[in-house]
Amino acid sequence: MLKKSLLSLAFGSFAIGMTEFTMMGILPDIAKDLQIDIPTAGHLIAIYALGVVVGAPVLVMASAKYPSKKVLIVLMLLFTLFNGLFAFAPEQNSLLLFRFLSGLPHGAFFGVGSVVAAKIAERGKEAQAISIMFTGMTIANLAGVPLGTFVGHHYSWRISYAVIALFGLATMIAVKIWLPNIQNDAKGSLTDQLQFFKTWKAWLLVAIISIGTGGLFSWLSYIAPLMTNIAHLEPAKVPLIMILVGLGMFFGNLIGGKLSDTIGANKATIVCFSLMATCLLIVYFTTHITFMAYLMSFVTGIVSFMAGSPLQMMLIGTAKGSETLAAAAGQASFNIGNTFGAYFGGLPLVYGFAYNSPLLVGMGMALSGVLLASTFLILNRKYS
Repeated sequence: MLKKSLLSLAFGSFAIGMTEFTMMGILPDIAKDLQIDIPTAGHLIAIYALGVVVGAPVLVMASAKYPSKKVLIVLMLLFTLFNGLFAFAPEQNSLLLFRFLSGLPHGAFFGVGSVVAAKIAERGKEAQAISIMFTGMTIANLAGVPLGTFVGHHYSWRISYAVIALFGLATMIAVKIWLPNIQNDAKGSLTDQLQFFKTWKAWLLVAIISIGTGGLFSWLSYIAPLMTNIAHLEPAKVPLIMILVGLGMFFGNLIGGKLSDTIGANKATIVCFSLMATCLLIVYFTTHITFMAYLMSFVTGIVSFMAGSPLQMMLIGTAKGSETLAAAAGQASFNIGNTFGAYFGGLPLVYGFAYNSPLLVGMGMALSGVLLASTFLILNRKYS
């Protein structure tokens, strides 16, 4: 039976998933409303990612000595406030400001939430508990983002973000009612907690996440032109592709949690990145076959989200006494992976290569993740 406490965390994950990914679907509508071009409107995507990277460590460090439940409520209060202000901001500069501010609670919520989920889980099922929290984000990609995109396109993008703010409010209520009071184990000073980032483990984990997850974003960032130019699907079929990807992510997230609890987080990470590299290679060679374009969108969606819970468990298991800060840094690293994947995946396109060329870049990044995670496993056995 699903614990209501984990469900409250999944609500927050759903709201965060909507605010992050709905932007991709309604970018043309925002550009039209503000009378700016789409690349300029795209700054709203980049500024949110910057907010995540900045907010994850800063907010976790600022709230380290407060009870986890209260911290989660305050984080969702900030989320609700800034997304609400974003929905009503009148012009481009204020939109950029509130978009940046709305990204601040993202990583901190997942950092604190991951540690809380692991604490309230049954022994041996910690990664599965974390995966339940992340299920909210996969459902957001499956249902919330298409809904927000539809509303934004046919009515107003501002309505979409007002609704997202209401989901933040609902999360606050759910956390208040359903989440038990969790003892905060961060007994040391801020300086003590930051000691983790003086270790080789910390920076190797940051590299694993920042580079390995870039494989996902090299694929996902350019999936629409991949389908229309290589698979030769009609543009109207792209939303169906995205639904298949979202459905795959939903199952992959749960599978990853189970795999991590079964074989260990480090080994599960190696398996997940290996499968990602394999899938991207298959997609590269088979996307022109219509059946395979649909099938591999679902399968690659599964593989792409399998690594989330194992990576969070690697961070939590490595950073004793600094678990929350490490988990939040993991979210910041994930957004760095988003940036790396989109940037490096786009370089072949700049030089005139076909729209399936980012897949090879993604495969290289995923294989780099395998190499780095294997190195971590070997060094951890040798020096621990």
